Amino acid sequence: MKKVLIATAVLGITMMSTVVFAADAGEAIFKAKCAGCHPKGGNIMKPTANLKGITDPEKIIKQVRKGSGAMRGFDAKAISDADTKVLADYIIKTFKK
Repeated sequence: MKKVLIATAVLGITMMSTVVFAADAGEAIFKAKCAGCHPKGGNIMKPTANLKGITDPEKIIKQVRKGSGAMRGFDAKAISDADTKVLADYIIKTFKK
């Protein structure tokens, strides 16, 4: 019983630290690649095209890859596929309406 409790505690701590790491990673990617043009989820070039209220991660990933208007796209060398997913999750969670 004691071993099960210890294993459960270790698993719980591991899972929580993974979630914290993902949030920290998303914030770091956003600050490095996006915040210059999208401070606080806004948009310095086109204020009506901000990040607030976006709920579709695929929409964010497509925008990151292809870009549009004044925004250039970021290829997999600039932001890896895994990091685009972390970034999308961060944007959705951080810039809710």
